[in-house]
Amino acid sequence: MTTNEDRQPEHHAFEADVSRLLQMMVHSVYSDKDVFLRELISNAADACEKLRFEAISKPHLSADGSEPQILVKLDEQAPSLIVEDNGIGMSRDEMIDALGTIARSGTRAFMERLEAAKSGDKAELIGQFGVGFYSSFMVADKVDVISRRAGHDSVWMWSSDGKGSYEVVAVDPADAPARGTRVVLHLMGDAQKYTGKWTIEKIIRDQSGHVPVPIKLIEKPGADAVQVTDGAALWTKPKGEISKQEYDDFYRSVSGQYDEPLANVHFRAEGRHEYTALAFVPGSQPFDLFDVERHGRMKLYVKRVFITDEAELLPRYLRFIRGVVDTSDLPLNISREMIQESPVLVAIRKGLTSRILTSLEKMAEGEPETFGKFWELFGAIVKEGIYEDYERRGQLLKLARFRTTASEDATRSLSDYLGAMKEGQSSIYYISGSSLAQLKASPHLEGFRAKGIEVLLLTDQVDSFWPTNAGEFEGKTLKSVTQGQADLDDISSNGSDGGDKSEASQSVLDFIEVSRRILKDEVADVRVSTRLTESSVCLVASEHGPDRQLEKILQGAGRLQTASKPILEINAQSPVIQSLAAVTNDEFREDAAWLLLDEALILDGDRPKDPRAFASRQARLFALALKQI
Repeated sequence: MTTNEDRQPEHHAFEADVSRLLQMMVHSVYSDKDVFLRELISNAADACEKLRFEAISKPHLSADGSEPQILVKLDEQAPSLIVEDNGIGMSRDEMIDALGTIARSGTRAFMERLEAAKSGDKAELIGQFGVGFYSSFMVADKVDVISRRAGHDSVWMWSSDGKGSYEVVAVDPADAPARGTRVVLHLMGDAQKYTGKWTIEKIIRDQSGHVPVPIKLIEKPGADAVQVTDGAALWTKPKGEISKQEYDDFYRSVSGQYDEPLANVHFRAEGRHEYTALAFVPGSQPFDLFDVERHGRMKLYVKRVFITDEAELLPRYLRFIRGVVDTSDLPLNISREMIQESPVLVAIRKGLTSRILTSLEKMAEGEPETFGKFWELFGAIVKEGIYEDYERRGQLLKLARFRTTASEDATRSLSDYLGAMKEGQSSIYYISGSSLAQLKASPHLEGFRAKGIEVLLLTDQVDSFWPTNAGEFEGKTLKSVTQGQADLDDISSNGSDGGDKSEASQSVLDFIEVSRRILKDEVADVRVSTRLTESSVCLVASEHGPDRQLEKILQGAGRLQTASKPILEINAQSPVIQSLAAVTNDEFREDAAWLLLDEALILDGDRPKDPRAFASRQARLFALALKQI
């Protein structure tokens, strides 16, 4: 029996490194205070696993046959929160060693013993007791730890306010667990939300839902325990044992969405690095899909303990993917929030990205309707990878789907495009803009339509960037129809295209020369167009530098101070141009040249640079036309 004299408290000072840790823990180590519960549950699960391991050689330690479990008890009146386990527990010396010292934390000492034993049976250890434990002081102004070592009769209590010292005292066994540890947090005034059932249940499910020990919750003194988790991680089960409903429910829990996933990717990687991944392609766009920070939301677990959902487990162009990665190759230590710097994570990121892209390729081939929905939801995001990910650019280009002039209501792949190319065609042509309707009406497409040449219609903002970076696809260059010469003369047509569009009468050539002189401050050149068949004029960019749409975006974003001068192309076969060229009045020609430039700007989706001058010239032209009626 323990006498009252034996129960005199022993006073101890924390080691210097512990005191420093407490200050760090409260003020800088963790940005989210909810993490304290994750740490305590991790420690409790660790204790249960230690018991399982030691009981292999000492069966009497778990002779009562009770299954491992973790209890979380809430008391709003106190207010307090208790985390209790029926694991290995601690003796007096172990308690001082584990809770008063970092260098010899409970888990570290246990792992040293495990390695020294050279046992082939690895215990699934979670956490590092003696480090994460101190996060309790972020929410509690006093912490009591009551523990009974398995196989021992004596019970000890460790108590501290986290301000430099702690006490250890023997307590009555009747007031303690039959085996294991009870951690009592006396909550601060601003931490009373942690006595709420729904708050705690959500934290448990989100952050500790898959530790290998069942967790039960008692919402108030005297209430029955309700099981929150069953101690089994879905991703550790064989795929054949998991139903679609279980996958869907798990997807909703990790994504916070209520739709059904389009697909899942579930695999275990073995070799140099071992990890399990369960990733989902959502059935709808996540609310933060277009967040400027473009963070991913895959959850990283180490030995089934949640670490972070900001570890950048996937490249940013796959940030819509939701799911988990669980590995035992990463350390669970104080620098977990900087864990993304680990080379292990780099390898996981590479492997996970490859598996997801391969899965999408299979979807595109075997489930075209599902892939069509996927591309409608996330195609604009995936195309960011064509711009950013040089290593996988070819793979992403094969995945990409586009609206084109040959199929405006359905999408086509670049492989489809190559299969329909004309004889003599050496480029994949595209046009980018803000809307499909605007692109369909663009005069730049007229010559291509006349020749039956397919043009990609690109309406996403990223479409103005990636073609320049991609350069080519399977040996065919990507070329904007709004840039440089159209080069249509060498491409076979579907039939008669109305003759040589570059052939111009002398009067038209004279008019072009006059317009070139008049507009020299606004355009780089005025020339005969080979791409126009109906419209009178259009603006194109020079062969080198950005195309028209990219230049507009860069200028609008302040990344391009001065835009380059465009080239004004004139349709020499247009009746309007031929009629204008026949007039030799100098004032009229000057007005006509400026009006043609303004018309080209309007067709390009811009406003005339000088609306008042545009209106005046138009009025003079109307007046002249009315005199001829």
